[in-house]
Amino acid sequence: MRTLIAEHPLIDHKLTLLRDVSTPTPVFAALVDELVTLLAYEATRGMPTRTVEVRTPLEVTQGVRLAEPRPLVVPILRAGLGMLQGMRRLLPSAEVGFLGMVRDERTLIAHTYVDRLPPDLNGRQVFLLDPMLATGGTLVAAIDLLLQRRASDVTVICILAAPEGLQRVQEAFADERVSVTCVCAGLDARLNDRGFILPGLGDAGDRLFGAI
Repeated sequence: MRTLIAEHPLIDHKLTLLRDVSTPTPVFAALVDELVTLLAYEATRGMPTRTVEVRTPLEVTQGVRLAEPRPLVVPILRAGLGMLQGMRRLLPSAEVGFLGMVRDERTLIAHTYVDRLPPDLNGRQVFLLDPMLATGGTLVAAIDLLLQRRASDVTVICILAAPEGLQRVQEAFADERVSVTCVCAGLDARLNDRGFILPGLGDAGDRLFGAI
């Protein structure tokens, strides 16, 4: 597994505003949208392309286009929905699947309750969206499901990660035959006893959509 902590003044600035407890929901959602677009730029750097011929106003030359099949973007419900438009802004040709996973607050084990994914992901690059990589249980379960459907190239885009979560994902997918990359805006200090990232930014889903 490869980990990339994106370093950029705009990313740091927006992340600081996200952390602020006084940032209202509409501003928080807009910042997540903007931040994901910046992260998506880094996450898509290694996308496969094919050479094509293109006619300019002056002559014919060589260019590139994204290779087939189309990539798949998968937000993990519900917080991942707040990241979807920021990703599609940079990658509008991608298809979108949905994966609903909920973490038991007592056992911290993730359970799947929505699965709207293609049955066969062979040859497709998959981008998995989840704002917080905390214990890593949800992401490990989500990536396992993708691999069961023959995905071999998975890129996770997160806003924040905890060292414990990153280590768990790294240990789960150390096999070099599977390409798993994690792109994050920041790496925080640790988890608390409830599995929340510290200093973090709170519950991303609640701050995006309100507490339910």
